[in-house]
Amino acid sequence: MQRYLSFAASLVFGLMALFAMTVFTVDQRQYAIIFQLGEVKEVVTEPGLTFKWPFIQNVRMFEKRILTLDSPEPERFLTAEKKPVLVDSFVKWRINDVKQYYISVGGDESLARTRLSQTVNAGLREEFGRRSVHDVVSGARDAIMTEVQKKADADIRTIGVEIVDVRLKRVDLPPEVSESVYRRMETERKRVANELRSEGAAEAEKIRADADRQREVIVAEAYRDAQKIKGEGDAKAASIYGRAFGENPEFYAFYRSLEAYRGSFKSKSDLLVVEPNSDFFKYLKNSGRSR
Repeated sequence: MQRYLSFAASLVFGLMALFAMTVFTVDQRQYAIIFQLGEVKEVVTEPGLTFKWPFIQNVRMFEKRILTLDSPEPERFLTAEKKPVLVDSFVKWRINDVKQYYISVGGDESLARTRLSQTVNAGLREEFGRRSVHDVVSGARDAIMTEVQKKADADIRTIGVEIVDVRLKRVDLPPEVSESVYRRMETERKRVANELRSEGAAEAEKIRADADRQREVIVAEAYRDAQKIKGEGDAKAASIYGRAFGENPEFYAFYRSLEAYRGSFKSKSDLLVVEPNSDFFKYLKNSGRSR
């Protein structure tokens, strides 16, 4: 009886071990390749419980998630002006064809990273070589990233990998170049500022000249209108004086004499030397007579 129980226990244990060697679980973050005698037998892309033949088949897992290739040190590239720039970038990539990935690089992630790094660097070198320092520093970074991603992805898919994104973290000038570039940028900014100041001064002179011209025109027109009004007033006054003189010459003469007396004897210190029988005193001589 004891021997029978030992045999049953051994059988159950063997069956459990055989079942454990037959069944394996594929995580949702992984691909699985089932090999049979060293050859690829099946590719498992869906997560869950999967079976294999023990002893003659083995399984290898591969990463399904998006991976990051980050350059440890900034790369040095030349621009169209043959100026060096330091570029710090990173790449997001993932395996999209795990069978081709295994055939191309043997499933070795380090080899895939090396190939990926070479492809992206070649694309960056080409794009930077077509653009100026100003473009790569501030003007065309998005265009560079898009173009490098498109070209590198088309090339790297041959090993079962796709590039999700290429990003430039930083683009700097080497210390030996920064100073000369900054001086040139400063000179360019000063030139533009001087041009703007010159244009502003010319525009200001133009405005001032136009204002002076308008002022002269306004003053001349005002003087003309004033003289016209004054002439009309003088004409009306002369006309009134003429009519008054014509209606009563005696009264008009008397009124004019009073105006002359007032003007002549305005101050006590005024001195007037005339003959006593002068017509100037005509109305003064008769002022004391009774009517």
